[in-house]
Amino acid sequence: MKVAVAGCCHGALDKMYETLELLQRRHRLRLDLLLCCGDFQAVRNEADLRCMAVPAKYRHMQAFHRYYSGEKKAPVLTIFIGGNHEASNHLQELPYGGWVAPSIYYLGYAGVVKYRGVRIGGISGIFKSHDYRKGHFECPPYNRQTIRSAYHVRNIEVFKLKQLKQPMDIFMSHDWPRSIYHFGNKKQLLKKKSFFRQEVESNTLGSPAASELLQHLKPAYWFSAHLHVKFAALMQHQMDTKEQLPKATKFLALDKCLPHRDFLQIIDIDHDPNASDSLEYDPEWLAVLKATNDLINVTQNSWNMPENNGLHAKWDYSATEEAIKEVLEEMNHNLKIPVNFSLTAACYDPNKPQRHLEPVHVINPQTTEFCAQFGLIDINNKIQQVKEEGSVRGEYEEEEEERDSTGSAEEPSEYNTDSSGLSLSINPDEIMLDEEGGDEELSTCSVDPSPDHPPDFSASFSDIRIMPDSMMVSSDDAMDSTNEELEKSGGSKQAEEKSLNERSLKRIGKNENGNSGVKKIKRRNQAIYAAEEEDKVE
Repeated sequence: MKVAVAGCCHGALDKMYETLELLQRRHRLRLDLLLCCGDFQAVRNEADLRCMAVPAKYRHMQAFHRYYSGEKKAPVLTIFIGGNHEASNHLQELPYGGWVAPSIYYLGYAGVVKYRGVRIGGISGIFKSHDYRKGHFECPPYNRQTIRSAYHVRNIEVFKLKQLKQPMDIFMSHDWPRSIYHFGNKKQLLKKKSFFRQEVESNTLGSPAASELLQHLKPAYWFSAHLHVKFAALMQHQMDTKEQLPKATKFLALDKCLPHRDFLQIIDIDHDPNASDSLEYDPEWLAVLKATNDLINVTQNSWNMPENNGLHAKWDYSATEEAIKEVLEEMNHNLKIPVNFSLTAACYDPNKPQRHLEPVHVINPQTTEFCAQFGLIDINNKIQQVKEEGSVRGEYEEEEEERDSTGSAEEPSEYNTDSSGLSLSINPDEIMLDEEGGDEELSTCSVDPSPDHPPDFSASFSDIRIMPDSMMVSSDDAMDSTNEELEKSGGSKQAEEKSLNERSLKRIGKNENGNSGVKKIKRRNQAIYAAEEEDKVE
C-alpha cells in the first residue's frame, strides 16, 4: 500500500491534504494512509491555543477546527504522534490514543496499531532528562513549567514499548534517535545544518530514549521530524541469538510543511491483502498495557522502571502467548478500533471569537470506554482524584508553585545528557521560548485567530517542484559521508535529490513581499518550532 509520511505539520492540514490530492490526480495513484511525525497542532478553539508552548504571536487558528467540527473531512486516514508544539490539553484527553476528528487518529503518549496488517507504533513528545522519570502529572490550566513538561517523554512509555517482542513495521518519533546521523550522509547533513556539528561530534544530538527503542524494536522503517531537515539513514542491527537474519532499519526524517521544504515522502509498504481495511488494535500492545497498568504514576515523584537488579520482584512485563490469547478472546477476535469520536470542547467560530476562553481538564469518553473495556487506569481521572484529595492536594499545589518559580530541577537520570533540543547550538531555523520570563501570554494570551480564509502563502498548489520517480524506499541516500567518489563526482547533491530512490514533494511559494525570505536567528531554547512567519524578514 502507498503511505505518505509528513514531517512537522504545524497546523497546515489543508495544505497537506491539498498536496496529497494533487499528487493522486497527477500520478493516478491512490494513497492509503498518511503518517505525521508530530507538531500536528489539533487546535479546536482559543483555549487550545493557550496550551501550545509557543510565543503568542505564533498562536494562530488554522484549519484543524474545521475537521473537528465536521465541516471538512480528512481525505485519507491520518495517524499522528505528538511533538513539542501541540494543543497539549487536547492530546492529554487521549493518553492511550483515539480520534481527534473523523479519520484522524492520535497514537497517544505511546501506542501501537495495525492497518491492513502493517504494524505501526509511535511515541509522542521530546526527550528531556529532568522530566523523564516523572509521572504524567500535568493537567490544564498549565503554568509556565507544565506547559512544556506536558510534552516530555516519560520512562514508563519507553518501558512499555520495550516489552514488545513481535516485529514492528513502522515506528514514529518526533525527535531523532540519538546517533542515527552516524548511519547516513553525515557530511551532507552538516552542510545543510552546520549548527548541528557540535552535538553530532559529541554524539549528543537526539533522544537517547528513542535510540534505546530503535535498538530494541528494530523496525523496518523509522520516521521522525523535529529538526526541520530531510535526512535518510540505513542502520544495520546486530543479530540476536534468536534471529536467523540480521535486521535493518530505514530511517527518514522530514522537514516542516512550508514552501521549498522536503516535508513529504511517499513509500510503498508491503501489506496483507486479506487484512481488514479498518484501523485495528494491536493485541500484544493491549496485553502490555494491561500488564503495566499498576506502574502508572501521576505524580511529580521520580522513579525508575523495574529492572533485573535485585530490587524488584518483577521486571519482565512482556506479553505471554496466553495473555495475548486472553485479549483476543475478550474482544471476540474483533480488533477493529471503534469509530467513537465525539466533541469534547467548543469549536472555534470566527464570527464569535472567545479570546478569553480558558482551558479545562476534560475526561474524554473515548478514554473512559477504552479503560473500561480493558481494565486500565484512566490517567486523567487519576490526576483529578489526586488533586481532589485534601492532604495530597496541598502538597501537589505547593510543588507546582515551587516548580513555577524556580524551574525544573535537574533530576538524576539513567541518561547523563539532555540535548534533544540542541541545547548548545544556535539554530537559525527556530524561535525561542523565554524561560527567564516573557511568558505573560500564558495569562493574558493575546490570541490572534487567522482570518476565515487566510492568504495562501504558496500562491497555488498547481505547482509541485519535484515529483517522485518511484514509490520505493532504498538506502541510496544513506551513504557514509566518507565516500570520496561521491564527493568528486558531485554525487552529494545527487544523493540528496535521489534520497531513498525517490524525489520528495515540495511546495513552491513566496512570502507576502514576493521574496523567498530571510530566516531570523532567535535566542536558544529547548525545542524547535517553525511557522511561515519565521521565514519573513522582521
